[in-house]
Amino acid sequence: MSVDDEILAVARERLNAEARAVLALAGTIDGSFIKAASMILACRGKLFIGGSGTSGTVARRMAHILSVTGTPSIAFSPMDSLHGSSGAITEADLVFLISNGGASDEVIQAARISRQRGARVIALTRSHETPLAGIADHSVVVAVDSRADLGGIIATGITIAQSAWGDALAEVLMRGRGYTWREFMSTHPAGAVGQLEDLPQDPAPLLIPGGSVDNGAGR
Repeated sequence: MSVDDEILAVARERLNAEARAVLALAGTIDGSFIKAASMILACRGKLFIGGSGTSGTVARRMAHILSVTGTPSIAFSPMDSLHGSSGAITEADLVFLISNGGASDEVIQAARISRQRGARVIALTRSHETPLAGIADHSVVVAVDSRADLGGIIATGITIAQSAWGDALAEVLMRGRGYTWREFMSTHPAGAVGQLEDLPQDPAPLLIPGGSVDNGAGR
């Protein structure tokens, strides 16, 4: 095997490991996904999405994708929330916290403060038994084979899986809200996307159990 072949083999296996993680995730989503979607759809306040480190990167991406698809969301830093910004959280809000291990001190504290302020908390973590899951009102599990992460340590595959889970949530909520591509275009007038004239057919609506949209506050 040539040097070039070895390089490509390593790169391909990394891609395959992460692709397998996402494919495996598709078979694990269950009623906890539906409940999370229902809680978000029924939220009358703000949706805060946060995490630390690589989970924070996933949180920022998820908040953007959800906002783009009709679910107004705010990315926030759990550490900053311990320095006063948690004052933005009210009892009408929903706080969505992402932590693979579910044990980061600042995330745990952010969850406790959020609940003390009357907000409901959803945890996205690797097990329903993590400390974060124990504090949250509801927990959702996204877990991957350790081989999906580089060296079994660096959060590579897990963040791809968490992001893909968030993308699935975005489509479900978009359909649950009946959000149209015309509405999408109203907030995305820039770039090549903003120049599109032929829009896709609006996605078929979904009825989400327990979810109820307030067309005034929900948009």
